Amino acid sequence: MKDKFDDTDFREVVSDSGETEEYTKLEPADSGDVKEGASETDSSDSASETGSPDSVSETGSPDSEYEDICYICHRPESKAGKMIKIPNEICICADCMQKTFDSMNHGGFPLGDMSSFGNMPNISMINLSDLQNMGMNMMPRSQKLKKKKKKEEKKEKPVLDIKSIPAPHRIKASLDEYVVGQEHAKKVMSVAVYNHYKRVGCDNLDGVEIEKSNMLMVGPTGSGKTYMVKTLAKLLDVPLAIADATSLTEAGYIGDDIESVVSKLLAAADNDVEKAEHGIIFIDEIDKIAKKKNTHQRDVSGESVQQGMLKLLEGAEIEVPVGANSKNAMVPLATVNTKNILFICGGAFPDLEDIIKERLNKQSAMGFHADLKDKYDKEENLLHRVEVEDIRKYGMIPEFLGRLPIIFALDALTEDMLVRILTEPKNAIVKQYQKLLAMDEVKLEFEEEALRSIAGKARKKDVGARALRAIIEEFMLDIMYEIPKDDNIGVVTITRDYVENTGGPVISMRGCLNIPEKRHIHM
Repeated sequence: MKDKFDDTDFREVVSDSGETEEYTKLEPADSGDVKEGASETDSSDSASETGSPDSVSETGSPDSEYEDICYICHRPESKAGKMIKIPNEICICADCMQKTFDSMNHGGFPLGDMSSFGNMPNISMINLSDLQNMGMNMMPRSQKLKKKKKKEEKKEKPVLDIKSIPAPHRIKASLDEYVVGQEHAKKVMSVAVYNHYKRVGCDNLDGVEIEKSNMLMVGPTGSGKTYMVKTLAKLLDVPLAIADATSLTEAGYIGDDIESVVSKLLAAADNDVEKAEHGIIFIDEIDKIAKKKNTHQRDVSGESVQQGMLKLLEGAEIEVPVGANSKNAMVPLATVNTKNILFICGGAFPDLEDIIKERLNKQSAMGFHADLKDKYDKEENLLHRVEVEDIRKYGMIPEFLGRLPIIFALDALTEDMLVRILTEPKNAIVKQYQKLLAMDEVKLEFEEEALRSIAGKARKKDVGARALRAIIEEFMLDIMYEIPKDDNIGVVTITRDYVENTGGPVISMRGCLNIPEKRHIHM
């Protein structure tokens, strides 16, 4: 082999120590001149390292179904257009590339003479190999958008098969396994979800377009509003997201943007925009965005949030941050149409009962047939008499209420309902503690009077079903602490006296009443 080298065979690189390193340019492998001592593994490794991003995506990479995102402005390819790909899977849109060239041309940057930079102290050129892990690999999966299918790839929507849609009575039967009582609320939600399924599956060829019916759910704290929707999320095939209205603020202020409600639905749909546009969003604590009374400051978390949510409830194309709660988080933005998204709003609305009482007492306040002012003080389910006018006086603007045509209330929990909540649901609290003690091979039992006492204590706390766990955890602490000490304990029975701190539980030892001995596992 004849040693011939031109000016392109050597590159001079100045290291930090000032020494000069030389790199030899290898000839192509098919010419037959391969450097001696080079192994086949080295050549295969170098080939794999210099592989193009396109070849990786064609071989079935998990990122091939996601859009390319500009490394500078974080816009997806569907928004920014065709991407310019540079090594190490870094993509730059044409706009950012043009702005970079314009800044260099008009900024007095000496592009012609680059040799002087090597002799300047503390100045070095950027090496693209340092950005190897700063391309698409650095962006989390939650901030990547799935590519939209082309028109020819989209399958035609199948004809609506009413038999394949879960009927309202089946949806309600599934809710009955987890939620006790609230018959009217479960019927309303079952019918709403059933109609939502039909709206998603039908076509508009005949010109009749089925509009959505958003819902407003009113109920006292601890009555099961959020739990009912969480249970519904387990049973549905459409994406469902649960958001909280307490952190929402007007655009430009500290807090979550209103569009972050839809971004949670987009995350539940695995960043698939087409799938998210037929989902369901539950906004909890909606009463926290009511208008503030007697305030002289700007209401950035009240009426302003209601006004900003009007376009979401009505249906519009909005820019949604992907994987973040704010548009200013330097994340990609996706366009989502909320026209077919079903919104369910829920809130406790404290002191709403006083507004209802005031309206009812005004109807007949004078004369021989006038009602007493305390007539409705002992009525438990007074929220069932709620009207739009009452919620408007609470602080919700009329435009917001007009986009929530269905308003229903949940029942207040009675003592009988609390007893059923303790034992009947699949995920009942008593069943949870029985499973805990079963791991120690101890059987836990509750007397009927003990359950009544627990329910009575919980009702006095006036926080709904949330008080049940606090009460049980209080008297179960000593039992769960002492049981692992003694392997002879077989059955623990909770009595009314123990719940009311006037006695103790009934403990049965092994060997009595045919209780099997505890098995010891030798490690």
